Amino acid sequence: MSVDLSILARGIPLDPLPELKPLNPNVPHAPKRPVVLNKEEFVRAVQNALRYFPKKYHAILGPEFAEELKTYGHIYMYRFYPTEYEMKAYPLSMYPAKCQQAACIQLMIMNNLDARVAQFPQELVTYGGNGSVFSNWAQYHQIMYYLSHMTEEQTLSMYSGHPMGLFPSHPDAPRMVITNGMVIPNYSSQADYERMYAQGVTIYGQMTAGSYCYIGPQGIVHGTTITVLNAGRKYLGVNDMHGKVYVTSGLGGMSGAQGKASLIAGAIGVIAEIDPAALEKRFKQGWISEKVTDLDTCIARLKRAREEKKPLAIGFLGNVVDLWERLAEEEELLVELGSDQTSLHNPWMGGYYPVQLSFEESRRMMREDPVKFKELVQESLRRQVAAINKLTARGMYFWDYGNSFLLEASRAGADILAKPGEKTYGVGGFRYPSYVQDIMGDIFSLGFGPFRWVCTSGLESDLAKTDEIATKIFKDYIASQPPAPVASQLEDNLRWIEQAGENKLVVGSQARILYADCYARTTIARAFNEAVARGELTAPVVISRDHHDVSGTDSPFRETSNIQDGSAYCADMAVQNCIGDALRGATWVALHNGGGVGWGEVINGGFGMVLDGRKTTQIRLERMLFWDVNNGVARRAWAGNENARLALDIARENECRYEWTDAHWASEETLKDIEKLYCIVCWKCEAERGVFRVGWLVVRIGRLGIRMDDWLLELGGKGLGIKAKHNELGRGFIGMITFTIAHSLLFILSRSDTRLAIRIVIIMGVYLCSKSYRYALGLETMYCASHEYGKRSVTSRNIVLKSGVFLAL
Repeated sequence: MSVDLSILARGIPLDPLPELKPLNPNVPHAPKRPVVLNKEEFVRAVQNALRYFPKKYHAILGPEFAEELKTYGHIYMYRFYPTEYEMKAYPLSMYPAKCQQAACIQLMIMNNLDARVAQFPQELVTYGGNGSVFSNWAQYHQIMYYLSHMTEEQTLSMYSGHPMGLFPSHPDAPRMVITNGMVIPNYSSQADYERMYAQGVTIYGQMTAGSYCYIGPQGIVHGTTITVLNAGRKYLGVNDMHGKVYVTSGLGGMSGAQGKASLIAGAIGVIAEIDPAALEKRFKQGWISEKVTDLDTCIARLKRAREEKKPLAIGFLGNVVDLWERLAEEEELLVELGSDQTSLHNPWMGGYYPVQLSFEESRRMMREDPVKFKELVQESLRRQVAAINKLTARGMYFWDYGNSFLLEASRAGADILAKPGEKTYGVGGFRYPSYVQDIMGDIFSLGFGPFRWVCTSGLESDLAKTDEIATKIFKDYIASQPPAPVASQLEDNLRWIEQAGENKLVVGSQARILYADCYARTTIARAFNEAVARGELTAPVVISRDHHDVSGTDSPFRETSNIQDGSAYCADMAVQNCIGDALRGATWVALHNGGGVGWGEVINGGFGMVLDGRKTTQIRLERMLFWDVNNGVARRAWAGNENARLALDIARENECRYEWTDAHWASEETLKDIEKLYCIVCWKCEAERGVFRVGWLVVRIGRLGIRMDDWLLELGGKGLGIKAKHNELGRGFIGMITFTIAHSLLFILSRSDTRLAIRIVIIMGVYLCSKSYRYALGLETMYCASHEYGKRSVTSRNIVLKSGVFLAL
């Protein structure tokens, strides 16, 4: 069947309007979202959607969009879902664009929306439950129109799915600049996202969904394979994973790679998936070996696989919490490695299904009773963590796979934080590490990350040729005898690329992923560009990478979780990276809020670059790739990572124009001296913060007592015969008691030495004196008063003397 893609150049189809059809029952659909808008916002959302259409259509489309918003919680504009052609990546020559670079972007967009690739294709969601390409189908058509008519003297500006327009530029400028979810930082909560997304003014682009660089589950299978292999080495002390069991969850857009990764690593993977359609999709694609529907069968199959020690990927249709709890009950420890890839960046809208409900019950409740649904999700997380804790206590190793599991579990009140004396991980003080922090961080610091390419011809033969080119470059690199840490990574990745063809990784476009460092990426890209120029590759190659890379993402709970200099929450690296890629020659760039661990928790960016065989392209790729990798390496070296220092030394050998600011690290002796100085300002010290608060409370109580001193003096005066004019004694007496209590509590609670406790008391005493008529803690006044009236009250004199001795100590 021939396909005519010239229809892409028409823009939004209006004359006539496409027929309104029911949803395609043959593809998965996103959960119905709760309506979170008030009346004014609801009207505005419909008004915003109508902006794409001439007024004569508003009477028809307005009520339709309002009903769609009420029913689905978002206006997708289902009427405009294209049906004239199958949504997929076509050979580049079929696109109607005037500019070859624009045609490449069209190909990449259509691949992201391919039903074989996308999680919810009709809702424009590629992966992660809410990783959107665009907000609605009108945007898709308008973007395809712009790309069809664009020249190399123009740049398309993309605002969270909305094409703002073509602006004049120049051939070396990016053809497209994308921002997704960029908001004022104070308005970046999950509730803010839900409200803005419902109004059609922002999207959650995840990582490669909104930057049009997704290449199907292959995009994560390589990283997952590396993670599982290195987890075996780090935790189990083995290079051979045969017979070792890895238990996790998720067979969706990104998590769908876990079964294939287990097979490639030689392990036994057990992956729980609650959605029957997702499990069936991965089974048909060959990404899992077998599927089971009950726990007894699953456990029995797992035990047999352990005995056989053969690679196996079992897809369990059910809730992962049930699986973890059953494994915890087994007498035999059946699992060595564990993780989780539920979409917990999106916990309340289908990213996580609570164990108390079925799949369909969950989808109903998340819309009809979101408050109750949230309670059940958090209860389910607490149960999941409890089961995992039991297994880790018996010897299993668990890590967070960058899906916000640790963060959401802690918010749910699960027992996920490290106990006193235990090793803590990350800025959250967790008992388990992030996989980046514990495994991938050092790999990123060496400059190795998920380099990708797409053969725009659509030919398997072109992809095979690129595999050959990359294989030769890796072999030559290893032969040059690089430093041992680099050589180790090269050897792992050489095996990957040599086996890539036989592992049948392609889903969608003819694409490949390969973890490579700066030198390897640049050398491979240069070789591809030359192969296109010579005609060995029949069409241009698009290179890109996952945003989850050396320089692309600032995320304290994932990509930068191993940054220890206090800058884990800073996003300069990702923002600088996007700007730097744009000015050095990328064909398109993207900068996103959210991705991986969630909206408001991450800033990340990516790029796409078309290798078309031109000499100017070689110049651009060399300067752009050098920056794209070494920006992050420099940041990691500045934070103290030794692997990054090594990578920078290699980079300087290859680029004489490169200089970086080196760090001069203080000695342990110097830091110990600083610690002693720091103790003087103890109220800033985290260890003493609680102590200071206790003392402050006592001081406040003392001040309250002093305000009541006239009343107390009146009573005391009657008993002791003290005249009212001598109220110094009353004030001093109250102050002394307050002072003594404060000192005693602080002395007991302080985790530092006696001198520190005394300093705290003195500071508070001075404060209290200044606020309490200067007599409250005036020891001299107290002594004089005691001396004057000591004859009448031996007891009060003894109290003063004993307190003085206590304070002197």
